[in-house]
Amino acid sequence: MDHMQDPVWIAALAAVMAVTGLASGTLAGLLGVGGGIVIVPVLFNIFPLLDIPEAVQMKLAVGTSLATIIPTSIMSARKHNAKGAMDVPLLKAMIPSLLVGVVVGTVIAIWVRGDTLTAVFAAVALLVALNMGFTGVDARWRETFPTGFLRQVLGVFIGGISAMMGIGGGTVGVPLMNIFGTPIRSAVATSSAFGIIISIPAAIGFIYAGWGNPLLPPASIGYVNLIGFALIVPSSMIATPWGVHLAHTISPLALKRAFAVFLGITSIRMIYSLVT
Repeated sequence: MDHMQDPVWIAALAAVMAVTGLASGTLAGLLGVGGGIVIVPVLFNIFPLLDIPEAVQMKLAVGTSLATIIPTSIMSARKHNAKGAMDVPLLKAMIPSLLVGVVVGTVIAIWVRGDTLTAVFAAVALLVALNMGFTGVDARWRETFPTGFLRQVLGVFIGGISAMMGIGGGTVGVPLMNIFGTPIRSAVATSSAFGIIISIPAAIGFIYAGWGNPLLPPASIGYVNLIGFALIVPSSMIATPWGVHLAHTISPLALKRAFAVFLGITSIRMIYSLVT
Protein backbone atom coordinates (compact mmCIF):
# COMPACT_ATOMS: atom_id res chain seq x y z
CA MET A 1 0.00 0.00 0.00
CA ASP A 2 3.05 2.27 -0.38
CA HIS A 3 1.53 3.82 -3.50
CA MET A 4 -1.11 5.44 -1.27
CA GLN A 5 1.57 7.98 -0.36
CA ASP A 6 1.92 9.11 -3.99
CA PRO A 7 0.33 12.60 -4.28
CA VAL A 8 -0.78 11.94 -7.86
CA TRP A 9 -2.48 8.69 -6.83
CA ILE A 10 -4.13 10.38 -3.86
CA ALA A 11 -5.38 13.21 -6.09
CA ALA A 12 -6.82 10.70 -8.56
CA LEU A 13 -8.51 8.78 -5.73
CA ALA A 14 -9.97 12.02 -4.37
CA ALA A 15 -11.35 12.90 -7.80
CA VAL A 16 -12.93 9.47 -8.20
CA MET A 17 -14.49 9.60 -4.74
CA ALA A 18 -15.80 13.12 -5.33
CA VAL A 19 -17.45 12.08 -8.61
CA THR A 20 -18.87 9.00 -6.87
CA GLY A 21 -20.33 11.25 -4.20
CA LEU A 22 -21.91 13.58 -6.74
CA ALA A 23 -23.51 10.65 -8.56
CA SER A 24 -24.71 8.96 -5.38
CA GLY A 25 -26.10 12.20 -3.95
CA THR A 26 -28.04 12.92 -7.11
CA LEU A 27 -29.49 9.42 -7.09
CA ALA A 28 -30.33 9.68 -3.39
CA GLY A 29 -32.53 12.68 -4.05
CA LEU A 30 -33.89 11.48 -7.38
CA LEU A 31 -34.66 7.85 -6.58
CA GLY A 32 -34.67 7.63 -2.80
CA VAL A 33 -31.99 4.93 -2.91
CA GLY A 34 -29.49 6.51 -0.53
CA GLY A 35 -26.75 6.36 -3.13
CA GLY A 36 -25.55 2.91 -2.10
CA ILE A 37 -26.60 1.44 -5.43
CA VAL A 38 -23.73 3.47 -6.93
CA ILE A 39 -21.28 3.55 -4.03
CA VAL A 40 -21.03 -0.21 -3.42
CA PRO A 41 -20.04 -1.29 -6.96
CA VAL A 42 -17.69 1.69 -7.37
CA LEU A 43 -15.86 0.96 -4.12
CA PHE A 44 -15.86 -2.75 -4.90
CA ASN A 45 -13.99 -1.99 -8.13
CA ILE A 46 -11.67 0.61 -6.57
CA PHE A 47 -10.58 -1.38 -3.52
CA PRO A 48 -8.49 -3.92 -5.49
CA LEU A 49 -6.45 -0.98 -6.82
CA LEU A 50 -5.61 -0.17 -3.21
CA ASP A 51 -4.26 -3.70 -2.64
CA ILE A 52 -7.03 -4.40 -0.15
CA PRO A 53 -7.34 -8.18 0.44
CA GLU A 54 -10.16 -9.80 -1.49
CA ALA A 55 -11.54 -11.33 1.71
CA VAL A 56 -12.70 -7.93 3.00
CA GLN A 57 -13.38 -5.99 -0.21
CA MET A 58 -17.15 -6.47 -0.42
CA LYS A 59 -17.80 -6.08 3.29
CA LEU A 60 -15.68 -2.93 3.35
CA ALA A 61 -17.62 -1.59 0.36
CA VAL A 62 -20.97 -2.33 2.01
CA GLY A 63 -19.93 -0.96 5.41
CA THR A 64 -18.47 2.24 3.95
CA SER A 65 -21.54 2.72 1.78
CA LEU A 66 -23.86 2.37 4.76
CA ALA A 67 -21.90 5.03 6.65
CA THR A 68 -22.04 7.49 3.76
CA ILE A 69 -25.79 6.92 3.37
CA ILE A 70 -26.53 8.30 6.86
CA PRO A 71 -26.09 12.05 6.17
CA THR A 72 -27.33 11.81 2.59
CA SER A 73 -30.55 10.07 3.60
CA ILE A 74 -31.19 12.62 6.34
CA MET A 75 -30.92 15.48 3.86
CA SER A 76 -32.99 13.70 1.22
CA ALA A 77 -35.75 12.75 3.67
CA ARG A 78 -35.99 16.28 5.06
CA LYS A 79 -36.35 17.79 1.61
CA HIS A 80 -38.91 15.23 0.44
CA ASN A 81 -40.91 15.71 3.63
CA ALA A 82 -40.84 19.48 3.14
CA LYS A 83 -42.50 18.95 -0.24
CA GLY A 84 -45.29 16.95 1.45
CA ALA A 85 -44.69 13.75 -0.51
CA MET A 86 -43.74 11.47 2.39
CA ASP A 87 -46.27 9.00 3.85
CA VAL A 88 -45.39 9.63 7.50
CA PRO A 89 -47.99 7.25 9.06
CA LEU A 90 -46.76 4.37 6.88
CA LEU A 91 -43.16 5.20 7.74
CA LYS A 92 -43.85 5.14 11.48
CA ALA A 93 -45.76 1.87 11.18
CA MET A 94 -42.85 0.16 9.40
CA ILE A 95 -40.01 1.28 11.69
CA PRO A 96 -40.11 -1.81 13.99
CA SER A 97 -40.09 -4.35 11.15
CA LEU A 98 -37.42 -2.42 9.25
CA LEU A 99 -35.17 -2.52 12.32
CA VAL A 100 -35.71 -6.26 12.76
CA GLY A 101 -34.77 -6.77 9.13
CA VAL A 102 -31.64 -4.65 9.51
CA VAL A 103 -30.44 -6.72 12.46
CA VAL A 104 -31.03 -10.00 10.65
CA GLY A 105 -29.51 -8.77 7.39
CA THR A 106 -26.45 -7.32 9.10
CA VAL A 107 -25.76 -10.53 11.01
CA ILE A 108 -26.03 -12.58 7.82
CA ALA A 109 -23.82 -10.14 5.88
CA ILE A 110 -21.15 -10.32 8.56
CA TRP A 111 -20.94 -14.10 8.54
CA VAL A 112 -21.22 -14.97 4.83
CA ARG A 113 -18.44 -14.71 2.24
CA GLY A 114 -18.00 -11.53 0.22
CA ASP A 115 -18.99 -13.35 -2.98
CA THR A 116 -22.36 -14.11 -1.43
CA LEU A 117 -22.99 -10.42 -0.79
CA THR A 118 -22.01 -9.64 -4.37
CA ALA A 119 -24.45 -12.25 -5.67
CA VAL A 120 -27.27 -10.92 -3.49
CA PHE A 121 -26.58 -7.38 -4.67
CA ALA A 122 -26.54 -8.37 -8.35
CA ALA A 123 -29.64 -10.58 -8.19
CA VAL A 124 -31.84 -8.11 -6.34
CA ALA A 125 -30.70 -5.20 -8.50
CA LEU A 126 -31.51 -7.12 -11.67
CA LEU A 127 -34.99 -8.17 -10.49
CA VAL A 128 -35.87 -4.64 -9.46
CA ALA A 129 -34.52 -3.21 -12.71
CA LEU A 130 -36.67 -5.59 -14.75
CA ASN A 131 -39.75 -4.72 -12.73
CA MET A 132 -39.22 -0.98 -12.96
CA GLY A 133 -38.17 -1.10 -16.60
CA PHE A 134 -41.04 -3.15 -18.01
CA THR A 135 -44.05 -2.11 -15.96
CA GLY A 136 -46.05 1.07 -16.32
CA VAL A 137 -46.09 3.81 -13.75
CA ASP A 138 -49.39 2.55 -12.34
CA ALA A 139 -48.59 -1.18 -12.44
CA ARG A 140 -49.85 -2.51 -9.12
CA TRP A 141 -50.77 -5.77 -7.41
CA ARG A 142 -53.24 -3.96 -5.16
CA GLU A 143 -54.55 -0.44 -4.60
CA THR A 144 -53.53 0.09 -0.98
CA PHE A 145 -50.41 -0.82 0.98
CA PRO A 146 -50.93 -3.93 3.17
CA THR A 147 -51.56 -3.70 6.88
CA GLY A 148 -50.91 -6.15 9.68
CA PHE A 149 -48.62 -9.14 9.24
CA LEU A 150 -47.91 -8.65 5.52
CA ARG A 151 -46.78 -5.07 6.12
CA GLN A 152 -44.34 -6.26 8.78
CA VAL A 153 -43.02 -9.01 6.48
CA LEU A 154 -42.36 -6.42 3.78
CA GLY A 155 -40.57 -4.21 6.33
CA VAL A 156 -38.31 -7.07 7.47
CA PHE A 157 -37.53 -7.95 3.86
CA ILE A 158 -36.70 -4.35 2.88
CA GLY A 159 -34.52 -3.83 5.95
CA GLY A 160 -32.72 -7.16 5.65
CA ILE A 161 -31.90 -7.04 1.96
CA SER A 162 -30.89 -3.38 2.17
CA ALA A 163 -28.48 -4.03 5.06
CA MET A 164 -26.88 -6.89 3.14
CA MET A 165 -26.52 -4.79 -0.01
CA GLY A 166 -25.27 -1.63 1.69
CA ILE A 167 -28.14 0.46 0.33
CA GLY A 168 -30.60 2.86 1.86
CA GLY A 169 -33.87 1.03 1.33
CA GLY A 170 -35.14 2.69 -1.83
CA THR A 171 -33.80 0.05 -4.20
CA VAL A 172 -36.14 -2.51 -2.68
CA GLY A 173 -38.64 -0.23 -0.98
CA VAL A 174 -39.64 1.94 -3.95
CA PRO A 175 -40.77 -0.87 -6.29
CA LEU A 176 -42.42 -2.86 -3.48
CA MET A 177 -44.34 0.17 -2.22
CA ASN A 178 -45.30 1.06 -5.80
CA ILE A 179 -46.70 -2.34 -6.73
CA PHE A 180 -48.56 -2.44 -3.40
CA GLY A 181 -50.44 0.74 -4.20
CA THR A 182 -48.17 3.63 -3.14
CA PRO A 183 -47.78 6.35 -5.83
CA ILE A 184 -44.22 6.51 -7.16
CA ARG A 185 -43.47 9.99 -5.81
CA SER A 186 -44.69 9.05 -2.34
CA ALA A 187 -42.76 5.77 -2.52
CA VAL A 188 -39.53 7.62 -3.38
CA ALA A 189 -40.06 10.19 -0.64
CA THR A 190 -40.96 7.65 2.06
CA SER A 191 -38.14 5.29 1.15
CA SER A 192 -35.65 8.13 1.52
CA ALA A 193 -36.44 7.99 5.24
CA PHE A 194 -35.98 4.21 5.21
CA GLY A 195 -32.33 5.00 4.54
CA ILE A 196 -31.95 6.66 7.93
CA ILE A 197 -33.53 3.74 9.78
CA ILE A 198 -31.46 1.16 7.89
CA SER A 199 -28.04 2.78 7.55
CA ILE A 200 -27.38 3.84 11.16
CA PRO A 201 -27.76 0.44 12.92
CA ALA A 202 -26.32 -1.48 9.96
CA ALA A 203 -23.21 0.74 9.83
CA ILE A 204 -22.72 0.26 13.56
CA GLY A 205 -22.95 -3.50 13.04
CA PHE A 206 -20.33 -3.45 10.29
CA ILE A 207 -18.02 -1.33 12.44
CA TYR A 208 -18.34 -3.78 15.31
CA ALA A 209 -17.90 -6.85 13.11
CA GLY A 210 -14.74 -5.61 11.43
CA TRP A 211 -13.11 -4.07 14.49
CA GLY A 212 -9.45 -5.07 14.71
CA ASN A 213 -9.43 -7.05 11.45
CA PRO A 214 -5.76 -7.03 10.35
CA LEU A 215 -6.71 -7.24 6.66
CA LEU A 216 -8.42 -3.86 6.64
CA PRO A 217 -6.64 -0.84 5.14
CA PRO A 218 -5.45 2.20 7.14
CA ALA A 219 -8.07 4.70 8.34
CA SER A 220 -10.72 2.02 8.78
CA ILE A 221 -13.07 1.69 11.72
CA GLY A 222 -14.25 -1.86 11.34
CA TYR A 223 -15.65 -2.32 7.84
CA VAL A 224 -16.05 1.47 7.38
CA ASN A 225 -13.18 3.23 5.62
CA LEU A 226 -12.89 6.84 6.74
CA ILE A 227 -11.06 7.96 3.58
CA GLY A 228 -14.02 6.98 1.41
CA PHE A 229 -16.46 8.39 3.93
CA ALA A 230 -14.68 11.75 4.15
CA LEU A 231 -14.53 12.19 0.37
CA ILE A 232 -17.95 10.87 -0.64
CA VAL A 233 -20.15 12.49 2.01
CA PRO A 234 -19.54 16.19 1.25
CA SER A 235 -19.96 15.84 -2.50
CA SER A 236 -23.05 13.63 -2.12
CA MET A 237 -24.71 16.12 0.22
CA ILE A 238 -24.06 18.90 -2.31
CA ALA A 239 -25.72 16.87 -5.07
CA THR A 240 -28.71 15.50 -3.13
CA PRO A 241 -30.86 18.65 -3.62
CA TRP A 242 -30.25 18.36 -7.37
CA GLY A 243 -31.82 14.91 -7.34
CA VAL A 244 -34.77 16.01 -5.19
CA HIS A 245 -35.48 18.83 -7.63
CA LEU A 246 -35.39 16.42 -10.57
CA ALA A 247 -37.70 13.99 -8.76
CA HIS A 248 -40.38 16.65 -8.57
CA THR A 249 -39.98 17.98 -12.09
CA ILE A 250 -39.69 14.93 -14.38
CA SER A 251 -42.57 12.57 -15.19
CA PRO A 252 -43.25 9.56 -12.92
CA LEU A 253 -42.72 7.16 -15.83
CA ALA A 254 -39.35 8.73 -16.63
CA LEU A 255 -38.46 8.35 -12.96
CA LYS A 256 -39.18 4.62 -13.08
CA ARG A 257 -37.21 4.18 -16.30
CA ALA A 258 -34.22 6.05 -14.87
CA PHE A 259 -34.35 3.82 -11.81
CA ALA A 260 -34.38 0.71 -14.00
CA VAL A 261 -31.44 1.83 -16.14
CA PHE A 262 -29.20 2.53 -13.15
CA LEU A 263 -30.10 -0.74 -11.44
CA GLY A 264 -29.56 -2.73 -14.63
CA ILE A 265 -26.10 -1.26 -15.14
CA THR A 266 -25.22 -1.97 -11.53
CA SER A 267 -26.36 -5.58 -11.74
CA ILE A 268 -24.38 -6.25 -14.92
CA ARG A 269 -21.24 -4.84 -13.33
CA MET A 270 -21.60 -7.01 -10.25
CA ILE A 271 -22.37 -10.18 -12.22
CA TYR A 272 -19.30 -9.50 -14.37
CA SER A 273 -17.17 -9.29 -11.23
CA LEU A 274 -18.41 -12.72 -10.14
CA VAL A 275 -17.67 -14.53 -13.40
CA THR A 276 -14.26 -12.99 -14.12
